[in-house]
Amino acid sequence: MAAPVSVRAGVIDVHAHWLPRELLCLPPGTLPGGMNDRDGELFLGERPLFVATDAMTDIEAILADTLAAGLGARALSAPPFAFPVYAPSEADEYITAYNDRLAEAVSSSDGMLAGLGLTRVDDVDAARREMTRLAALDGIAGVAVPPLVQGQSYGEGAMREVLATACGLDLAVLVHPMQLPRPEWTDHYLTNLIGNPVETTTAVASLLLSGVLEELPNLRICFVHGGGCAPTLIGRWQHGWHARADVRQGSTHPPAEGFAKLYFDTVTHDPDVLGLLTARASRERILCGSDYPFDMAQPNPVRFLLDNGLDAATLETSARQFLGIQPPSRGT
Repeated sequence: MAAPVSVRAGVIDVHAHWLPRELLCLPPGTLPGGMNDRDGELFLGERPLFVATDAMTDIEAILADTLAAGLGARALSAPPFAFPVYAPSEADEYITAYNDRLAEAVSSSDGMLAGLGLTRVDDVDAARREMTRLAALDGIAGVAVPPLVQGQSYGEGAMREVLATACGLDLAVLVHPMQLPRPEWTDHYLTNLIGNPVETTTAVASLLLSGVLEELPNLRICFVHGGGCAPTLIGRWQHGWHARADVRQGSTHPPAEGFAKLYFDTVTHDPDVLGLLTARASRERILCGSDYPFDMAQPNPVRFLLDNGLDAATLETSARQFLGIQPPSRGT
């Protein structure tokens, strides 16, 4: 079982990124050149990310930005470029190094940080070994994982078993897209603007229609960016489930029932889309997210939510439930 995690009182941002400088190289098989610092700005290979290097790598800068945002705490995870998916069998050393550094960072943050570690999703035994180790590390609440790997998602195979392992270890799971390239998305940053929501939507559908939640009723899993396109499509999935045997062959409950059991963050960039999300999902499973420190982040995550009908107490309680975080001690 996961070690108890404790953080300060206040709204908790479950979607924020951190990578130490020594691991900017990224796991084996990733883009040549990895992430790199150029005069204080981050690049991915030769591409500028428009992110200050300190905001991604320096814990003191992150803590200062967390306070400035009016947050009680943040849950840190690796940027998706660091997911070990291109040569996973060669990435174990990188994964261990990241998770050890993450545990050190959050345990020294005076309750302002929690951690969501890295794990392989291609090999169940490797994932189980690392997640078992993660569950024993102070301040680690779960794992962050990609929604798709080589055409597979969480409805089948090793990726489904990884969720079962996380559930058995009482670890939270944050699903974050990877900006997978497609030729029609070459221009205008469409790999992010369209690709990220589509990746997430595919994973939500895979989870709901394959019966994963029926098999793992205690699974705590969150989909970022407001669940991608899923809130707008759940009615279509519901209709398809009732109309077609091939849609419902993997599940015994219609998808809208499972949708209410999923967690979603609030990085929607639009009050109307946030309203649709809160109408379709369970209000107790809506979590504050920011996508810090990327340029696509929600710049004022707490104010965005409070101005649009969500309340701080419910957001904090929901995040603690998702992360398995203890209530704050008196005086924190």
